[in-house]
Amino acid sequence: MARKDAAPARRRDRTHYLYLAVIVAVVAGIVVGFAAPDLGKALKPLGTGFVNLIKMMISPVIFCTIVLGVGGVRKAAKVGKVGGLALVYFLIMSLVALVIGLLVGNVLHPGEGLHITEALRGQGAAQAGEGAESTTDFLLGIIPHTLVSSLTEGEVLQTLLVALLAGFALQAMGDKGAPILRGIEHLQRLVFKMLAMVMWAAPVGAFGAIAAVVGATGVQALKGLAVIMFGFYVTCLLFVFLVLGPVLWMFARVNIFSLLRYLGREFLLIVSTSSSEAALPRLIAKMEHLGVSKPVVGITVPTGYSFNLDGTMIYLTMASLFIASALGAPLSLGEQVGLLLFMMIASKGAAGVSGAGLATLAGGLQSHRPELLDGVGLIVGIDRFMSEARALTNFAGNAVATVLIGAWTKEIDRDRMKQVFAGREPFDEQSFVDDGHGGGQQQEPDKVTAAAN
Repeated sequence: MARKDAAPARRRDRTHYLYLAVIVAVVAGIVVGFAAPDLGKALKPLGTGFVNLIKMMISPVIFCTIVLGVGGVRKAAKVGKVGGLALVYFLIMSLVALVIGLLVGNVLHPGEGLHITEALRGQGAAQAGEGAESTTDFLLGIIPHTLVSSLTEGEVLQTLLVALLAGFALQAMGDKGAPILRGIEHLQRLVFKMLAMVMWAAPVGAFGAIAAVVGATGVQALKGLAVIMFGFYVTCLLFVFLVLGPVLWMFARVNIFSLLRYLGREFLLIVSTSSSEAALPRLIAKMEHLGVSKPVVGITVPTGYSFNLDGTMIYLTMASLFIASALGAPLSLGEQVGLLLFMMIASKGAAGVSGAGLATLAGGLQSHRPELLDGVGLIVGIDRFMSEARALTNFAGNAVATVLIGAWTKEIDRDRMKQVFAGREPFDEQSFVDDGHGGGQQQEPDKVTAAAN
């Protein structure tokens, strides 16, 4: 028994070499992009291929996480409480992000003095055509064609719907559903292990992605757009540290710096690939490891991925003001509010789609101020750089939301959180799963997934 009490020897974590390699690859990609632009643009498939590998894993990760979270809870009301709290919080934070973007945008007046060229005209119309979608189309689009098509087509909201239905069905089956839940738990472990293997391709993907964007954009394209880029990045930082930080401390007594440091590798992955999708499966695994219960993680993270888009809200606000100023047709306060509320709703249907922010911006301008549509061409050149800040802010917002919902529903193990933040319970980078993974002490004792450990 004494030997059982001793701390088991952990395998040496070699994944820190992986993330050092990612940093080296990013620097190398920047050098190649500047020195040989054509070669840099030709390397784009490397970045695209890596992001596609990650996208391949998103639907199975979300499906397994939600089914285990919902199916393992005996009371359906608990799931409804978590989901309701999450949606109310997402709505409030989206509005706060819009207000902050409006304030900063109206102070900086980005876009003044710029002149749109004929070469940029027409790009806005193309983006609006790609992004146009009615509310009815959005709602019908949540329903998959078949039960399994949501897993094969990579639609997050469709996967969310099917997983919730499966979770509630298993919940209603009671003990008869236990073998199925155990099977899905083993499937989840397999998916996470596959994801850990895919992550070793991150340096190659980061090198190709950065080389391509630097090779295609160069320095000259950024000079006249420095104001909006600087203002956008500063606004995102203000939102994270002056809004999310105090809210996290006030309601959950968790330090924002501790949480962001814990997620440092995920932020590096987002910067190197310009995609928040690359870090989504890891966020699910890390939030469970932190001590937030499976039901809270399973509902809050995937839902937040589609509905909690703080960075996108700030981007839409500042980009709209930038285009209006650049074209010499500033928006009145009423027009700003109306346009941005429309965009806040429209952006929910485009979550997770490459270029979704740009498409939503173009669609909103087309519906409210068509004469400003050509100005979207001014944003195209720097959208890739702004998408990184969007993705980082959205990711931070969803991490904070998960901890907050866990605290409000008392579904978080604070002792485990302290151990994790102190480095005494390191995340298993080899499998993304370990004993006690997501096991907050507040979880229900009859939870089926606990029996499998």
